Amino acid sequence: MNYTTPELIALILEFIFFSFAFLAVLSYIILAFISGVETVNYMKKNSFVNYKEILSSSISPSISIIAPAYNETLNIVENVRSLLSCHYANYDVIIVNDGSKDDSLEKLIKAYDLVKVDYPINQQIPTQPLREGVFKSTNPAFERLIVVDKQNGGKADALNTGLNISTNKYVACIDVDCLLLEDALQKMIKPFLESTESKVIAAGGVIRIANSCVIKDGKLLDVNLPKNAIVKGQILEYLRAFLLGRMAWSRLNGLLVISGAFGMFDKKTAIEVGGYDTHTVGEDMEIIVRMRRYMEEQKVKYKVAYIPDPLCWTEAPNTYKVFISQRNRWTRGTIETLKKHKKIAFNADYNSLGTISYPYWLIFERIAPLVEVVGLFYMIYLIAMNSVKWDYALAFIIVAYLFTVFFSIVTIITEEHTYHQYKKKGTGYQLLKAAFLEPFINHPFVLYAAIKGNFDYYFNKKIKWGEMTRKGMTID
Repeated sequence: MNYTTPELIALILEFIFFSFAFLAVLSYIILAFISGVETVNYMKKNSFVNYKEILSSSISPSISIIAPAYNETLNIVENVRSLLSCHYANYDVIIVNDGSKDDSLEKLIKAYDLVKVDYPINQQIPTQPLREGVFKSTNPAFERLIVVDKQNGGKADALNTGLNISTNKYVACIDVDCLLLEDALQKMIKPFLESTESKVIAAGGVIRIANSCVIKDGKLLDVNLPKNAIVKGQILEYLRAFLLGRMAWSRLNGLLVISGAFGMFDKKTAIEVGGYDTHTVGEDMEIIVRMRRYMEEQKVKYKVAYIPDPLCWTEAPNTYKVFISQRNRWTRGTIETLKKHKKIAFNADYNSLGTISYPYWLIFERIAPLVEVVGLFYMIYLIAMNSVKWDYALAFIIVAYLFTVFFSIVTIITEEHTYHQYKKKGTGYQLLKAAFLEPFINHPFVLYAAIKGNFDYYFNKKIKWGEMTRKGMTID
């Protein structure tokens, strides 16, 4: 059969769209299945673990919690109290005030009886200089707390300052606005203690959204489902990513990212690779890829672990403006990381990192939004040319929508039968309702932010981090 050039282009585009959709759906199903099996096995195995033995042992591995803070006056005192409440024997808390312009430092000084001290800093990673210096508490109850006031250099620079100051073997890097559960450290350290055949270089856990939850004195007292539709959509998104995605990637040793909200690292390895990259907005992803690349090049057996326990709660954007800004930054961070480490791509010398993880992120995270936008424009073109095969087009749209809803429902059921954080009557119905609405309420803005992130990366070099306006975790 002879085709005209436009017909041939149309056939190629349609083949690409359907193939892409088929492979995406197939990958989601496979990852969800592996995640489900791994989560069940994890829960069975850990039902016999006595975490009190880990937290009370005097020989527990030493951990430093590093929390950068910039203009966090709204939650700073309460969130530091949360970090100081961990049930673990051997840890300290390093708050790095990264040149805040508000009264964050003053609030910390008053609340925790801080005084300036001479404190040794092993400057292994270059950072911005100190501003006011290092503070410790005169109150023995807060002896674990170290507050560092430095000139502004961004989150990555603040984390590097924490790495320089820490004297412990492991570091847990956390956003200071996050609420860390009391047993988080002993659960997160477990993969580092268990692994004997390979070195665990990093570990991550589930991040949950704390909007509308009741928090007092640094403790999570009551879990509420927010009324805000944008936030509810993000709850589903987080549940899908953490419950039905990252557990599988951990099993495949293919994780490329650990959430910047809370992750634990082998400090020695993090310093050997040069710490966090201050020239990217996606420092949480970039350091994992760089650490993995380093271990592959050193021919050392290693692992990036992940556990499905809800360990950390964070405030999510509740306006489209902040939501788009956040997702724009995530897109630019992904582009920067994949570009910086392009040597890994499809390179068998890097094992599964080069042949599975990198290609997956390139195709289904980096390129996917672009394919979707091209598909939308192609659909508009077909409508304009009155060339739409409406029976096929509608069938494709309906199947895509129903699969998205189905995947969210599977996620809700998984949550209900595992950690069941949302216990109140009517919550399940609200989440199911959100599953049907999310593709219309959240996804278009995720897509817009991804496209804008691509545009800003290539054509708007002035844009950097982007503001994340905090309103307090109890705000809906």
